[in-house]
Amino acid sequence: MDLRRKRAYDSASPDDGYRVLVDRLWPRGVSKERAAIDLWAKEVAPSTELRHEWHAPGADFETNAAHYRADLAGPQAETLDTLVEALHGHPVVTLVYAVNDAEHNHAVVLEGVLKNLID
Repeated sequence: MDLRRKRAYDSASPDDGYRVLVDRLWPRGVSKERAAIDLWAKEVAPSTELRHEWHAPGADFETNAAHYRADLAGPQAETLDTLVEALHGHPVVTLVYAVNDAEHNHAVVLEGVLKNLID
């Protein structure tokens, strides 16, 4: 499976394959048609508390990423398993997220976790 990431504000493309929104909140100003989301996996997104920590001024990416990985291995493990099952059979999956920083966000962490589970 080819696992990718893309911002919700970037145009959807047929090359994206199966598009999964991995944010707890719908991206502001993006219509459902424009987003072209196949699955909204909001249950696997960071908790509201962690989301607030993640976007706080001076937030440390590595600390928040570790908390998110712990949540995915613990309280959200069943939800993560459900997502893995939903992704099977799709040769290309694009994780869609809204934040500006393409390298320091929860979708990067989720992608790494999913790659370990899928391989």
